[in-house]
Amino acid sequence: MSDELKSVDLHHVRNIGICAHIDAGKTTVTERILYYTGKSHKMGEVHEGTATMDFLQEEQERGITIQSAATTCPWTRNNEIYKINLIDTPGHVDFTIEVERSMRVLDGAVAVFDGKEGVEAQSETVWRQADRYKVPRLCFINKMDKLGADFEFSFRTIHERLGANPIAVQYPIGSGQELEGIIDLLSMRAFYFDADEKGAVVTEKDIPDHLAETAAKWRHDLIEKSVELDDDLMERYLEDEDSITVEEIRAALRKGTLARLCNPVFCGAALRNIGVQRLLDGVIDYLPNPTEVPPVEGLNPKKKDEKIVRPNSPDAPFSGLVFKVVNDAHGDLTYIRIYSGTMTKGARLLNPVNGKKEIASRIFEMHAKDRLALEEAQAGAIVAVVGIKDSITGDTLCSADDPIVLERMDFPEPVISMSIEPKTADDKRKLSEALVTIRREDPSFRSEYNDETGQTIISGMGELHLEIIKNKLVRDMKIGVEVGRPRVSYREAISGTATNVRGIFKKQTGGRGQFGDVTINLMPYTKEEAEEEGLNFKDSIAFVNKIVGGSIPREFIPSVESGIRQTAVSGVTAGYPLINIKAELIDGSFHAVDSSNVAFEQAARLALRDAVSKAGNVLLEPIMKVVITTPEDYLGNITGDLSSRRGMITETEDRGAVKIVYSEVPLSEMFGYTTVLRGVSQGRATSTMEFLEYRAMPASLQKEVLATGG
Repeated sequence: MSDELKSVDLHHVRNIGICAHIDAGKTTVTERILYYTGKSHKMGEVHEGTATMDFLQEEQERGITIQSAATTCPWTRNNEIYKINLIDTPGHVDFTIEVERSMRVLDGAVAVFDGKEGVEAQSETVWRQADRYKVPRLCFINKMDKLGADFEFSFRTIHERLGANPIAVQYPIGSGQELEGIIDLLSMRAFYFDADEKGAVVTEKDIPDHLAETAAKWRHDLIEKSVELDDDLMERYLEDEDSITVEEIRAALRKGTLARLCNPVFCGAALRNIGVQRLLDGVIDYLPNPTEVPPVEGLNPKKKDEKIVRPNSPDAPFSGLVFKVVNDAHGDLTYIRIYSGTMTKGARLLNPVNGKKEIASRIFEMHAKDRLALEEAQAGAIVAVVGIKDSITGDTLCSADDPIVLERMDFPEPVISMSIEPKTADDKRKLSEALVTIRREDPSFRSEYNDETGQTIISGMGELHLEIIKNKLVRDMKIGVEVGRPRVSYREAISGTATNVRGIFKKQTGGRGQFGDVTINLMPYTKEEAEEEGLNFKDSIAFVNKIVGGSIPREFIPSVESGIRQTAVSGVTAGYPLINIKAELIDGSFHAVDSSNVAFEQAARLALRDAVSKAGNVLLEPIMKVVITTPEDYLGNITGDLSSRRGMITETEDRGAVKIVYSEVPLSEMFGYTTVLRGVSQGRATSTMEFLEYRAMPASLQKEVLATGG
């Protein structure tokens, strides 16, 4: 890495991500950024399988991004050098965990939209993820060279579908094949990108006469919306509109973007090399540097309710968050976002989550699959470290002298599973190691061994997710496996309340016996209720101790909770996890000699099983939000097919010559749907699917699932 980048201070650093719906052109935008910043001297193309950031074989074959990739690149703005830490994230919903963990560590994001389609289904998902982690965003309306591209339509969808406050800072010169360049609405100049020079040569000209009026209208909107973000500017604007300078508008936009009150909108066509350099200028102008992000908050591991705030400073005690682990031939690469302090090569760090000491034996700055060794890394950096052994995604690493636990990430629960069996004894040994490795890399993946059937069950976010994992095992790890058909991951719940349910565990086998006696109430419960009452809702189960008067000694209470939680997680009726319950321990009794932790754990198990039976057991199935884009000719075929799959159509929308169908369909009815959709629409309809919620199954189907075991 050049010395000039090593000495860049925090004010000149930007930690950003590129995120969007699948096929909006995220990776192409990223490839152009790498080219124009000098990080790569040849433009990679997704459609040719040569994209720098899509370096996995699966990514190159499918033309999609599967895992987030990180890189660092320089950019010069107003003769000053800036350092951009960039993460390219997947658009496919099966890999939503990659977006989730990237959003957790980013300071800002560029949301890319298709110039013809505007806001699409997965755009809404990544936008919500960015909202959850309070990430400021710019918008880039890409593919303005596409037939049917419409800047004004796409701009409108950002406001209508995302509830955002978009402010256009650019306007395209033409669209589709007629796209020539862009108008900068702040300077009111036109910019053209030389196709023969791969867009690297940019020419500035006057705005074409036929667009002068349109540009003036959009600039007026830009100024009006910008001054609303700054009270002083608003006063001056009302007195004299012409007194507002370009720098003041830019400063107001920056202030509004950082406060997440607005989203500056850029446009262009990455594939035709139009507009990417101006977007990079926008990243510098409007997205925060690490010092402008609120200081990171965490908890004191020694006093769980004591909050600690760490400033974004290299001089503060060290703290960082592990947001990704990648298995590598030379040892695991652990990606860390450093929030405070300085990490030096060979430093000893503490993982306060599990109490283990770790050593950062080597530190790297990543450029997709290539790496540059560093002696140290400071607050604001995103680096990969070799030598971390016992830390997984979501864990904190910090100074042992000043421990802190940073907020963990939320990982989605898997909705689909399938059996996987090794072909030989050697494959069996390798499989168990490989599954542990994949689990470390991908927190949305689960695996468990079923003693009764002798099968290993793997679970994930969708058919594509499991297919990629299967290919990884067979192709990359050279393990022979047979896989079963995908199966839905159901959940159990209760339909009513059960009160005063008693569980007694008694065992007498000569000598000391076992005795535990508990009485519980069991009721349906929601995450919202748990948050309102301040209860721990781990695994969607709440436990409340209401014992008064010592009918059960205090040391046995944790065993009662453990018995209830373990039984619920492994399932009561059909072996699926029991969720959305609150168990209240209200009474019990003990024996001075025979009572033990094990006895109370078993008594709790018995009480829970009986309570579920009395409250009424229900099976919940995953419901998917399915969005289909189709020419009107096939609308009847598609809606009829969705109805036959127990689908509920929630909305249809006209978008130019096509119809958008929004529906909610049980996952169990959606296996192989892409092929069916192709058939009923002669290959002209497309669909996206993401998990929505768990919902109670019809009683007749519930019996069928229980009878067949899913």
